[in-house]
Amino acid sequence: MQAHTSQSSRPTATTLRNTSEPLRPFLDWPVVTTPSEWSGNVALLGVQRSEPYTRDGVPNDQARAPDEIRRLSFQFCDGPDHWDFDLDRPLCELAGMRPIDCGNMTFSDGDYEAFSTWQTSVLRQMWRSGMQVVLLGGDHGITIPAIEAMDVLNEPVHIVHIDAHLDWRDSVGDVRNGYSSPLRRASEKPWVGGMTQIGLRGTGSARRSEIEAAQAYGSRLFTANEIHRNGMQQVVDTLPEGGLVYVTIDADGLDPSQMPGVLGPSPGGLKVEQVIPLLHAIGRKSTIVGLDVVEIAPSFDYENAITCITAGRLVINALGASWRDGPPSIPNAR
Repeated sequence: MQAHTSQSSRPTATTLRNTSEPLRPFLDWPVVTTPSEWSGNVALLGVQRSEPYTRDGVPNDQARAPDEIRRLSFQFCDGPDHWDFDLDRPLCELAGMRPIDCGNMTFSDGDYEAFSTWQTSVLRQMWRSGMQVVLLGGDHGITIPAIEAMDVLNEPVHIVHIDAHLDWRDSVGDVRNGYSSPLRRASEKPWVGGMTQIGLRGTGSARRSEIEAAQAYGSRLFTANEIHRNGMQQVVDTLPEGGLVYVTIDADGLDPSQMPGVLGPSPGGLKVEQVIPLLHAIGRKSTIVGLDVVEIAPSFDYENAITCITAGRLVINALGASWRDGPPSIPNAR
């Protein structure tokens, strides 16, 4: 696989600009906003951007979601030795996990291309350092720089996409890297080895041409109705054994009764009790190199903030699935 940028011209940890401090760390992890000081083996990063089609940085409050998810994670901070029934063990027994909160990347100057390039450089640096990456969005456009950065992993990456919508638009207006296009952009990368899309339902931006493009590529499409009828094991059975997986979770992929804080709620979505076992199955079968949770609009959430709480639980379960039997095998990135 050929990288986009020559090794000599890529930014390094000493040349990348600092991120900004979060309002509160996720799970009270150590906060490190200077790239040259990043260490550990799990890196959480907030990507505060939303709604590129308006050319306005924050027309909705999806950009606030990273700090809201962090704030609500205090509910899980009673102590790392407290039993977690989802993981069947305390967090402190995830042997060898050394997580850091790398702060926020904040979109502020109107230049989406420059912001995306910065995000790609940051994620390449994290993967070169052997870190498992967790991204808190932000809109679904933040997944595109993550896909760009996977070129350093030296192995094919399978994308698992949980979403009500297909996200296969080539462009919307003149925008090719917005939240309707991450899976189309993934299909163009030689280091993406395949994709599985789960929870599809209702209507969105996809037309017949996008459905046909996804099918022609070979994306495995599972509607929410199929999951409700036949269970999640049919999905698990199709996932690759071994290898690398990146999981991208759009909050509207889950049912709005459980994740109501989204801009496009659609009834009949996946349930937490279906998605959590899926994450654990992926962790058993493959190496989760990265995860993102996107498209949460905190002002649309219930008063008890259940959407942001659920997002935190999904992250914890993905980490538990990855680290249950020891450190995941993140490849030596170039």
